[in-house]
Amino acid sequence: MSVDLSIAVTDNPNIHVNHPGWADHTLFDTLAFDQKLGSGMPTVTLFKDVLAQTQQELDRRYRAGAEISNLVCGRAWFMDELLRRAWRLFDWKNSEHLSLLAVGGYGRGELHPHSDIDLLLLMRGDQSAINREALSKFFTFLWDIYLEIGLSVRTIVQCREEAVKDITVATSLMESRTIVGPAANPESLRLEMIALTQDASVWPAREFFTAKRDEQIARHNKYYDIDYALEPNVKTSPGGLRDIQTIGWIAKRHYDADNLADLVALGFLLPSEYEQLYKGEQLLWKLRYGLHLLAGRKEDRLLFDKQRDLAAMFGFQDDNKSLAVEKLMQEYYRAVATLRALNDVLLQHFDEAILRAGEKVEITRINNRFQIRNNYIEVTDSGIFKRFPFALMEVFVLMAQNPEIKGVRAATIRLIHEYRTLIDSKFRVDIRNTTLFMELLRSPNDLTTQLRRMARYGILGRYLPEFGAITGKMQHDLFHIYTVDAHTLQVVENMRRFRLPEAKDLYPIAAHIITKLPKVELLYIAGLYHDIAKGRGGDHSTLGMEDATAFCQRHHLSAWDTKLVCWLIGKHLLMSMTAQRKDISDPEVIQDFAVQVGDKLHLDYLYALTVADINATNPTLWNAWRASLLRQLYLSTKKALRRGLENPIDRQDRIKDKQESALLKLRDKGLSDAEIQSIWENTDDEYFVRESAANIVWHTESIARHKQQHGAEETLILVQDTADSLADGATHIFIYTVNRRHLFASSAAAMEQLGLNIQDARIFTSSKNFCMNTYSVLEMDGTAIGDNPQRVSQIKKLLCEYLAEPSAHLRVSRKRRSRKLQHFGQQVETAVINKDGQPWSTLEVNCIDKPGILAAIGKVFAEQEIQLLNARIATLGERVEDLFFIADANDQPVCNPLAIEKLQKALQLELEA
Repeated sequence: MSVDLSIAVTDNPNIHVNHPGWADHTLFDTLAFDQKLGSGMPTVTLFKDVLAQTQQELDRRYRAGAEISNLVCGRAWFMDELLRRAWRLFDWKNSEHLSLLAVGGYGRGELHPHSDIDLLLLMRGDQSAINREALSKFFTFLWDIYLEIGLSVRTIVQCREEAVKDITVATSLMESRTIVGPAANPESLRLEMIALTQDASVWPAREFFTAKRDEQIARHNKYYDIDYALEPNVKTSPGGLRDIQTIGWIAKRHYDADNLADLVALGFLLPSEYEQLYKGEQLLWKLRYGLHLLAGRKEDRLLFDKQRDLAAMFGFQDDNKSLAVEKLMQEYYRAVATLRALNDVLLQHFDEAILRAGEKVEITRINNRFQIRNNYIEVTDSGIFKRFPFALMEVFVLMAQNPEIKGVRAATIRLIHEYRTLIDSKFRVDIRNTTLFMELLRSPNDLTTQLRRMARYGILGRYLPEFGAITGKMQHDLFHIYTVDAHTLQVVENMRRFRLPEAKDLYPIAAHIITKLPKVELLYIAGLYHDIAKGRGGDHSTLGMEDATAFCQRHHLSAWDTKLVCWLIGKHLLMSMTAQRKDISDPEVIQDFAVQVGDKLHLDYLYALTVADINATNPTLWNAWRASLLRQLYLSTKKALRRGLENPIDRQDRIKDKQESALLKLRDKGLSDAEIQSIWENTDDEYFVRESAANIVWHTESIARHKQQHGAEETLILVQDTADSLADGATHIFIYTVNRRHLFASSAAAMEQLGLNIQDARIFTSSKNFCMNTYSVLEMDGTAIGDNPQRVSQIKKLLCEYLAEPSAHLRVSRKRRSRKLQHFGQQVETAVINKDGQPWSTLEVNCIDKPGILAAIGKVFAEQEIQLLNARIATLGERVEDLFFIADANDQPVCNPLAIEKLQKALQLELEA
């Protein structure tokens, strides 16, 4: 049976376990238990059995869709009753000076299946009064019944001392609750302790607020201050349960509020805000309970496998637009975004009420609608948004135009929330609002800060409903590490970063381009809309172009501007795919790309969008290698456009130019023309097309020296970082050897064994059966090998060992895949593509990344007598998307359907093994 994820708001959602009369004897029949306890049954067995039975009943109710607060609070009530009975088994003596308190989350009356059960044994006077034998037996008994507890033993005075030193102790004590106390007055010791630990001298309200706010900031920073992590923690991630608790702690300390409902009565919290907090908490409780249930232990992280299981448990199903797990996570992300926004406004309210109380007021009037109060913007009266709805847009423009404004006053944020429903279809076409939004996009300051604020306050998703549709939408893989809305805003932020001084070193071409674009706001619009149609089904680029067209027309952009924006959205993957999946050393590839781009202006816009997009998809994707590929594609295309699309570079002219340039340098190095030609005659034109002049010189000189010293048959292995513009940022491994079966497979196996990631492979086999293979590689951290003679020696030694007997080294040692990768499927997708007039076939291989893939593919090539001409290797998150340019044993494309089917089946069997 599936669990209902929806939350119903009850008449009294704040029923607490210590509320007078709260009990659930259908969960735990206290009378029946007491009778068994007095019947002589083994005590430990009795307690263990009732613990197991009660948890099973709670789990049954959870799966049946019971209200989560009844389960969480019910388990705490049950634990109270059980601990009281365990306490009575022992002779405590001086019991009028002892109390057993629940503290922390248990003190709040909340217990999930494997939550911490934190207890405080509180004493009046010194610790000598305690019966230590009883304490030891009590603690041992709890362990014997498999109850994991955290037990502290303190006097009232010690509680104060610890609270002064540690705010977490002060917070925990603040939430304490009596389980067992003196018979005459059970609450007496706890109240004495509260009086001593919560007076004004122990963490005054101002210091308490500051400490808790800083504590939250530090906690958020651990998650990079994002609430859309792939595997979030429902308790501690931004927007999680701890954010709700932080509000409660501050409210209790400053207002002496027992719960959030008290803040409504005090006028501090609006009923609508309380309802949102309650709904959010209930959702997070449902998820947390489910995580504990599935894991069988304390687990607050929404790990990939648990996301899938919870989605099934909650009744979500896959469809042609999105996976069940993506639907579950979208609900989670939207809920925590709401909680994050509420947390912001309430902490801002606390800041004004606690830190800024009594502060000298300085007001600067901006216009008739807005003013700045002590560096925070506010409306001049509460009716502004009702009378002037366009002010809902204006406030963000004013903040972008006035950098001295630190934020928005809490009362104004609430008004924004209240009146955002005014944003409708009429509002979206109002010339005042469209003008203000374009003014914001053209603002030189704080654009992404304001866009994120608009999103958090619920304005951006209403003004751009298509953006609202992608809010919280995730893609269930390791390639896209952000939700679609977060990725979109990060793309725009990356575009803005290109203007910063440090961008000249990190993104030199983009930093130069961004200052030359005639209308940079068109780039931002393309950034906002390039993924706007994700999750709708169909081609998201095509659907995004339709949305972008409507946006441009609504905002009165010219036909030319609209066409440019839509072209960028339609082509936003073109440059990265060309750079990573095609041979950009081939003039024909450059010419084809240049034709699609058309002119330098389109090239500049597309390059800036591509670099921003890659960095916002997954920061680990951006390294020196990918940067060099895009740079080379940009520069080569720029040359082609300058030369004219009608004047493509001639292939033979390019070969001749490289040979003449290399010849001059080789002569300078002392090589004769005869030596040079004896090496070059073993190559074909493709080698000179695809290799740079610098590499041709390096290879030729090295082969010539090697022949002189070792003869022609000895394997030559070269390793060096290269300044070759095409492979800048990588290390080249050049192998010159007699051709043999399994050569590529054993080479790949050796490099994988060495922990090297192959980024590119250029495979040349001469007419005299010699191989001249160049591999561009990176270390596991994405860097080149660098000046490391020991590492270079290690690489050469292992490669020589593997190449001496290629067939004996086709497998790398098995390595355990990461937990994240184990979650994703084993599906292998292959395709063989043949184009008219092309003397090779293109083999695409898409599968989960794991050690030995290239070696396995090479083994299949050898067994199927497939020649590898070239390879482009791309790892995207948890998947590899590799391209291999292949021919059959007769140097012809692999066109026979039976041969293609045989190759694909062999690859699937080998890669899935």
